Amino acid sequence: MEWQIPLFDLNLGQEERLALMGVLDSGWLTMGRETAGFEEEFSVHAKVPHAIAVTNGTAALHLCLKAFDIGPGDEVICPSLNFCAGPNVIVAVGAEVIFADITSRDDLCLSPMDVAARITPRTKAIMAMHYAGYPCDMAHLNDIARNHGLHLIEDAAHALGAELAGTRCGALADAGCFSFYSNKNMTTGEGGMITTSHPELAQRLRLLRSHGMSVPTLDRHKGHAFSYNVIEPGFNYRMDELRAALGRVQLKRLDAGNAGRRELAQRYRDNLAGEFVTFPFSSPRGQSAHHIQPVLLPPGTDRGDFMQFLKSRGIQTSIHYPPTHLFDWYRGRYPGVSLPVTEEAFPRLVTLPLFASMRQEQVDRVCEAVCDYFSSQTRRTA
Repeated sequence: MEWQIPLFDLNLGQEERLALMGVLDSGWLTMGRETAGFEEEFSVHAKVPHAIAVTNGTAALHLCLKAFDIGPGDEVICPSLNFCAGPNVIVAVGAEVIFADITSRDDLCLSPMDVAARITPRTKAIMAMHYAGYPCDMAHLNDIARNHGLHLIEDAAHALGAELAGTRCGALADAGCFSFYSNKNMTTGEGGMITTSHPELAQRLRLLRSHGMSVPTLDRHKGHAFSYNVIEPGFNYRMDELRAALGRVQLKRLDAGNAGRRELAQRYRDNLAGEFVTFPFSSPRGQSAHHIQPVLLPPGTDRGDFMQFLKSRGIQTSIHYPPTHLFDWYRGRYPGVSLPVTEEAFPRLVTLPLFASMRQEQVDRVCEAVCDYFSSQTRRTA
């Protein structure tokens, strides 16, 4: 179906084409100078000393867990209202997922109080996702991690450019993990980044992302070395030069794009104030990246019927996210998990369209469709 108003849209142009052609003309496609340049520019933007480019956001999370030596017998606490990549990589390293609840229907981020209640002697890390681009309560999460000797990882896939008390997301914990998937605020198609202030951690992450080899391939190609050593087993999680070149262009547009998203998000709130739906994050911490626009439908609303109605108007919607603890595999692995706030909010959550190039009149059309749906429901029950 060709949507009149899609959930997200790409913002690509001639500058990206020229950047890609420059890489093709260079004769070097795998991780090299473009990637190093992207890392340097991203670290400056994120205001954090070290940035390590990787193949995707999932690889970023996986590498952090490996670099923290998390494995069998360990536990990692994360939200269930989350993309499945986070819990999946915890399972992939052999650790156990401990699902924690969100704070409230207004604050859909990880609850520090619930995190603290779920810590055991086996807990090794907390993985906090900045839902929709709104920063988590990192002050309390950092206190908890520090008091219990735990690693704290930011899943900042939604939070490119978001800030809390003047500090960018990605610099608020031991490590931050970003995704550059196509629907993100800046994209490389596939791609990710890890940020950290810890030089030893950065060094190990760089080692692990390229098979644990002591000498990069480009150095051997340039004749700076003839062989290499394997310091420890690693992975092929390198970013290539084409994606890095895209990232460098996209990064230049990030702040302006986020400012546009912020204006559109406020227009949604203004248009629909007091009109049927509820907007979470009424009093947000810091500055959001406004990655997505979630709303809560009134209790008892048939969400599928609502989404189908908007579809009939050519408007794409989605759900972020089906709670991971309710998926078949996780229900079988972790039966009896109870997250009452997540489970109450989830059936009411719908994501409306939001993207940097969205026009104000498109927001107005979405809002009109939302109001028309609920007006039709009122007439139907009258």
